[in-house]
This record gives sequence, C-alpha cells and structure tokens, in this order.
Amino acid sequence: MDQYAYVVNVEGAVVRDGTYLLIERSEAEEHAAGMLAFPGGKVEQSPGETAPIEATAQRELDEEVGVEVGAVEYVLSRTFEAAGTQCLNVVTLCEYEGGEAHARAPEEVAAVHWLSPEEIRDHDDAPEYLKEDIEALEALRSGADT
Repeated sequence: MDQYAYVVNVEGAVVRDGTYLLIERSEAEEHAAGMLAFPGGKVEQSPGETAPIEATAQRELDEEVGVEVGAVEYVLSRTFEAAGTQCLNVVTLCEYEGGEAHARAPEEVAAVHWLSPEEIRDHDDAPEYLKEDIEALEALRSGADT
C-alpha cells in the first residue's frame, strides 16, 4: 500500500484588490527555502472531517499569516517530491474575509507580500510552478468575471 502513499499539501491563493497574498518561505524550511509561495500546509487527519482541503486552506492561512477566508475553490493539483517524500499539492482560490497579513509562524514564513500577477511573473524568487499557478488562477478569475 505504501506505493500509493502521498502527503497532501494544500495552498491557499488569496486575492485582494487584484493582488495575491504570498509568503517568502523561511531559510530554515527544508523545501523551497527563501522562495515565494502561497501559504499552505499538510492535510491533517481529523476524525469526522468532511472537507479536509477547505479546512486545511482555512487553518493554514490563519496559522501562517493571520488571514481569515471564506469560500475555498479547487484550482489545480500536481505531484512533487520533497526530501524523499511524495507529495500531492492542491492549489485553492480562497475568498478573503479579513485580517491583516503578517508572518505568524517565523520558522516557516520570513515575510508576507501582496503582489500583482505581473510582479510575481517578474520576481526572481518566484519558482516556475508558482508562475504557472498564477496563470491558472487568473484564467479562472477572468472566467468568473464574465
């Protein structure tokens, strides 16, 4: 059964006034240290949990950056390997409800930034997969605006 085992990671993309909330990952992080990313973390096994993806996005945004979100919508997923562990990463679009973004977990988050899609595309510390995620998010959001 281990051949099918994955850690499930959920990232929450929050948009406010046309900018996305991103974290700068701490240099202490094992995976993608110093790089820009959406806030997120692993799905935890909670008895009776009926919406683990949504709950994880909401929990991680609160824990890492102090932001409250409402509706959570699936955008895309991909697999990757980190420190020999197979991971399934799920990107969600989260409805901003409130809170002033700040680094609540300094061991994980060095800084927070609200950046436009253009600023993310041009940023030296934005990995290629983040730029691809922004394209998918922008396509989804523009489709929702029509």
